[in-house]
Amino acid sequence: MTIIKANFPDILTGHFSIKPSLIMASFDCFEITLSRLATHAAMPHMGSDVMVTGAQLITALQTIVSRNINPENAAALSITQIHAGNTWNAIPDSLVLRGTYRCFDDATQALIQARIAQLTLATAQIFNLESEIKINPENPGYPVTHNSETKTTIATKVAQELVGIDQVDLAPTPSMGSEDFAFMLQEKPGCYVWLGNGTFDGNCLLHNPHYDFNDQILTVGTNYWVNLAEYSLR
Repeated sequence: MTIIKANFPDILTGHFSIKPSLIMASFDCFEITLSRLATHAAMPHMGSDVMVTGAQLITALQTIVSRNINPENAAALSITQIHAGNTWNAIPDSLVLRGTYRCFDDATQALIQARIAQLTLATAQIFNLESEIKINPENPGYPVTHNSETKTTIATKVAQELVGIDQVDLAPTPSMGSEDFAFMLQEKPGCYVWLGNGTFDGNCLLHNPHYDFNDQILTVGTNYWVNLAEYSLR
């Protein structure tokens, strides 16, 4: 039985969220390099300003989701890294942008990738720069996390028997986050389950350095695994 349970914020402590079909988005990362001629900060006209161009490109990339994707289709694109320069008095010869984009279908994924390429090339040409784009330079990206109907039914039944029907949400909003468990679900039908970490004051989102795992859910989490194993042996 391929079922995994994940600690998740903004769900009531000890409550479960389970649904069939799409539960988490696909994930792709990109790296854009802008480059040309460095110059003194006092003489910007003597070179090509990768800093100004990078700022323009960041703004342009944000229009992909807001102006190219159907508002009914969820998607997210975020710039997460900017690397350029190492001194106060020079405009550097290169700038690197890194980020991710996430969605729930192949057509949207292809559209976002194509628009990244188009906007990067056009913006670089306008400002007389060279550009290079790498998609998923360090990993293959993650597919959509897709729960099977059959395994979701089992996961739901066990959760309801453990905590009661009222503490199991059967229609959670799919997350724009991504999960490498999606690769396993491509090979074997299964279910990805969320167990609530709580909504208390000061609770942080995932990947926040202050995220704190709630010890109060250890018992219910452990019992869920035990009950799931017992169910599979019936």
